[in-house]
Amino acid sequence: MLDFSSLEARGAIQDVSWDDQPKPATFYEMLSETARKFPDRPAVSFQLTSSLKDKGETVTWSELLSRTNQAANLFRSLGIAEGDTVAYVLPNASETVWALCGGLVAGVVSPINPLLDPSQIAALLRETGAKVVVTLKAFPKTDVPQKVAKALEDAPDVHTVLEVDLLRYLSPPRSWVAGMIRPKNPVAHKAKVLDFNKELSRQPTTLTFEPSSEDRVAALFHTGGTTGMPKLAQHTQSGIVYNGWLGAALLFSEEDVIMCPLPMFHVFAVHVIFMACARSGTHVVFPTPQGYRGEGVFDNFWKLCERYGVTFLITVPTAISALMQRPVDADLSKIKMAFSGSSPLPVELFKRFEKAAGIELLEGYGLTECTCLVSINPVGGEKKIGSVGIPFPYTEVLILKDDGTEPPSGEVAEICVSNPGVLETGTYTDPSKNENLYHTVGNRKFLRTGDLGRVDEDGYLFITGRAKDLIIRGGHNIDPAEIEEALAGHEAVAMAGAIGQPDAHAGELPCVYVELVEGAQTSEADLLAYAKEHIGERAAHPKHLEIIDELPKTAVGKVFKPDLRRRAITRVYDAALAEAGLNARVAEVVEDKHRGLVARVEKTGEVQEGDVAHTLGAYTRPWEWAEGQVA
Repeated sequence: MLDFSSLEARGAIQDVSWDDQPKPATFYEMLSETARKFPDRPAVSFQLTSSLKDKGETVTWSELLSRTNQAANLFRSLGIAEGDTVAYVLPNASETVWALCGGLVAGVVSPINPLLDPSQIAALLRETGAKVVVTLKAFPKTDVPQKVAKALEDAPDVHTVLEVDLLRYLSPPRSWVAGMIRPKNPVAHKAKVLDFNKELSRQPTTLTFEPSSEDRVAALFHTGGTTGMPKLAQHTQSGIVYNGWLGAALLFSEEDVIMCPLPMFHVFAVHVIFMACARSGTHVVFPTPQGYRGEGVFDNFWKLCERYGVTFLITVPTAISALMQRPVDADLSKIKMAFSGSSPLPVELFKRFEKAAGIELLEGYGLTECTCLVSINPVGGEKKIGSVGIPFPYTEVLILKDDGTEPPSGEVAEICVSNPGVLETGTYTDPSKNENLYHTVGNRKFLRTGDLGRVDEDGYLFITGRAKDLIIRGGHNIDPAEIEEALAGHEAVAMAGAIGQPDAHAGELPCVYVELVEGAQTSEADLLAYAKEHIGERAAHPKHLEIIDELPKTAVGKVFKPDLRRRAITRVYDAALAEAGLNARVAEVVEDKHRGLVARVEKTGEVQEGDVAHTLGAYTRPWEWAEGQVA
């Protein structure tokens, strides 16, 4: 392992240029090397259910290479050339990994969130130009096959659907029951429907074509909740290899086991974790199709870690919050550390996790547009709670103002990134979405992330807000325009402003403030019901709606959202303090040039600072005592 314990150690790694680092050129070369080195070591394990009695399915690295070859051969036989797209709309399963790997080798792979509604799935299929879709066969307790069938009515380029039957993971008598209650899936589309596993079995276990050794776009990942015309980020073979190289060079070996209950349509699971495993030979475990959302996963989680001998744990703030509501009831002595990403981690939750689980927790930062990884608190070095650490080797982070200049040291501006995962010729498939997406510094292009942040005197990156105004609910991006446009269709609504309000579990929840047409009459309950009916994405349904006399606006009439965020922070924090029985309230919310919006709290009676810190530490937005208050 390379030393990545400090900025100095990072600098020593970079004494060798990225071009001169020994590494494979493509994903297929990377996977093939690992299969040769560790043919019989476990590669991927999957369990359909979270029960400790149920047997999981494990494939070795040599078996995974064979499945990859079969999937790639199958896709080529179905007319997928190097620039053609294979999409998968799947929960986690062994077949999800095979579809991912085969798609990367045969053409371009596009993972799609199966929680999206049919119109969103259809929009993504049209935008990617997908010709083949891998999805589920009708199965109890899932509506994914039905949604995909509906979506295909509006995605005419798809000529073949490959179905994955989860029934094979069950043993009698449960397989008999599931087979009998399997729902019907009437379809109106014209695509040919085939059984994925049956078609795989007909293919040779070695490639029937020569895989490309050139760098090219190999994956398309959609960003967050999308409507109409989705944003699709393009990922190259070299960017994918970079993410895999980081994991293998800095963290993992073939002796390690990673527990990863994150979805395989997200870059965290695919590029950060699976690609690191594909480079290092690490064993990765995916528990249940829904990962952390799966039935019984949180209740059985620590026992599952013990069962598989987990050494690294991958998590997100929402999962940490849920795990802290369960006892730590297993031997976790093999776990070296846990990694948290996808959204900011509240300080209090950070402390509770490390104390209860006895596991070191490192927080990092990445985004879809960078093929993911950007920074992390250094392994074996100083970690700063609230920071997302220092940039990875060969990643440069600049804090830049709109005009491309740097602000005074320590001040907040936009986080901009250059690394091998940034596609400088155009991140998105739609050229119009690449306009003003980069700052040029010297001879390098820096991706404008849309996130606001600062770098401290030690080189640690802190995220303070978002210029692009997304709501991040448990790591899931929600476009506030989706909420605002839906409510604008109500005859009584003049204008709506949607923001993310603080939440101790999800980080943020959708919240919307509404200004009514003059003289109009309606209720907040009616508007919430209307929003629920007209917003297609369930995650975007507002959790709080408030009618106010007039929305705060800028000089040009746009909704001024910082004022709405101040209202939400005050309301949520005051409610939390009251529920905890503490004599304190938010006096004001101010803009701090280093930390973003900060809640200033005043005492209304006797109260202990530690109690206030414990209560408000559950949220990601900072707080401090109001002027004149005793800390």
